[in-house]
Amino acid sequence: MTDAATNSIEKRITVGNGPAAREIAVIHRLPIRPNAPTLVWLGGYRSHMTGTKALELDKLAAELGIGALRFDYSGHGASGGAFQDGTISRWLEEALAVLDDSKAESVLLVGSSMGGWVALRLVQELRQRASGPNVLGMVLVAPAPDFTAELVEPHLTAEQRQSLAERGYFQEHSEYSPEPNIFTRALLEDGRNNIVLTGIIETGCPVHILQGMQDPDVPYSHALKLVEFLPADDVVLTLIRDGDHRLSRPQDLEKLKAAAAALIIA
Repeated sequence: MTDAATNSIEKRITVGNGPAAREIAVIHRLPIRPNAPTLVWLGGYRSHMTGTKALELDKLAAELGIGALRFDYSGHGASGGAFQDGTISRWLEEALAVLDDSKAESVLLVGSSMGGWVALRLVQELRQRASGPNVLGMVLVAPAPDFTAELVEPHLTAEQRQSLAERGYFQEHSEYSPEPNIFTRALLEDGRNNIVLTGIIETGCPVHILQGMQDPDVPYSHALKLVEFLPADDVVLTLIRDGDHRLSRPQDLEKLKAAAAALIIA
């Protein structure tokens, strides 16, 4: 369905086959300017494409006359599939499928929290395939690459480890939702197969990282560590002294939009 007022197409694409098939909800704002790039939003764990940052970036795309691509991972928002089936590999497969379906020739990847991990894996997959859109740049907001191995597993309690062994998952309180966070054994095991903080990450494009120093979920030391693995890229790290994990305050959103616009215009 195309919304003439917003120049956006709402659609659903099927990813996977057989029992693994799931419908992914996508909103694709078509570019107005010829040969304009497309901004691709990669949300975080349990977030959705109608969140504050995603909508602000969609507005930015409209102002600049460029494309914008938003979607919900399976088990998130308007997409099908069960959240408990989700893994980094599964959500990465969906991101690749959405990107391929868009037929965008050049993109700016904007990844938030877990979406930052997906963005880094996505650019690795695109470089390995040697096909697909040209990645002009990346904006990573409180990026959480390898969060399962780096930020979750080292801090598991005995009770959580027992729950993983007996039930295949554990729950913990969420600061952002009345529903608890659910971490499955499959998510943790698959996370080890998608580790990126082991050697040089070659993105082949400029990277701008925005990180709050009061982030209770992804400490800013994690962003500093990520920078060490990006020695071949033009990397800008903006530390926001009073910023939290969401970075959704008006002043945070202005920094996000400025970072995205600078890479697009460059």
